[in-house]
Amino acid sequence: QVQLVESGGGLVQAGGSLRLSCAASGRTFSSYGMGWFRQAPGKEREFVAAIGWSENTYHADSVKGRFTISRDNAKNTVYLQMNSLKPEDTAAYYCAAGRISGSSWTRAYNYWGQGTQVTVSS
Repeated sequence: QVQLVESGGGLVQAGGSLRLSCAASGRTFSSYGMGWFRQAPGKEREFVAAIGWSENTYHADSVKGRFTISRDNAKNTVYLQMNSLKPEDTAAYYCAAGRISGSSWTRAYNYWGQGTQVTVSS
């Protein structure tokens, strides 16, 4: 069982930056693929970024060059650095863990956090 707790969301102006953190419980964190997804009101949950246990990374085209996923296995934490934020990045952001490395598919993830809200004003 893995429990995930996100933090770092908030209100920021367009062009600003935020760093999201996701703290995971359990001693096998390093063996999980980790992902970030987001969901805006009235829209489906969408892939943002993923990082495998070998630290290979994948980013959605919509955030490539602006967002960076990383992980610190010693701290059982995965991060999402978000720069050059746009109003269309406004959403609830969710952290997820799964045994498949680097997937953009929500069903590849078994464990989800409760989400943290990111609001970007224009």
